[in-house]
Amino acid sequence: MKRSFYDPAVYRSHHSLSDKLYLLVWRVMRIACFRFTPSRLNGIRIGLLRIFGADVAATAVIHPTCRIYSPRTLRIGERSCLAERVDCYSVAAIDIGDDVTVSQDAFLCTASHDIDAADRHLVTRPIRIEEGAWIFARAIILPGVTLERGAVVAAGAVVHGDVAQAAVVAGNPAQAIRERRYCPPPTTDTVN
Repeated sequence: MKRSFYDPAVYRSHHSLSDKLYLLVWRVMRIACFRFTPSRLNGIRIGLLRIFGADVAATAVIHPTCRIYSPRTLRIGERSCLAERVDCYSVAAIDIGDDVTVSQDAFLCTASHDIDAADRHLVTRPIRIEEGAWIFARAIILPGVTLERGAVVAAGAVVHGDVAQAAVVAGNPAQAIRERRYCPPPTTDTVN
């Protein structure tokens, strides 16, 4: 008998029991509380994310329709915004700096599977989005990507590699199309 390509006996979850319980409780809270808070009650959403381990600035704006896989691997800086239906698949860390905009339906993905391995094991890499970056609607940011300060990702772009400071990228795969005319200055409140 020929074995199918996908063999459930070979695939193993990377989550411990405590991880599974944490994610279950978070999903229940996200559906029951987070998602149904009115937009103007942003502080409640920030509070829930903090309870579940996120490092979120009080001035951040998080829309109630955002999907966040695991708050404990999420950091969002001052005045940054996650718009409607942003999907943060935060299996590994997602670090969002100050003054970042992530527009509606964008997907930040920190995990995938090794397609060449029989067990299709999970492969994770963090995403870093530096201050002043802007991710337009329906863009996809893949594992291991860094968007440097002031970078712009055009609508629908698929970013698989790092984006330089103030670069504007578009397409699939995303390629630099020009330089941003305005690049936010570095914040002065960082400690060396």
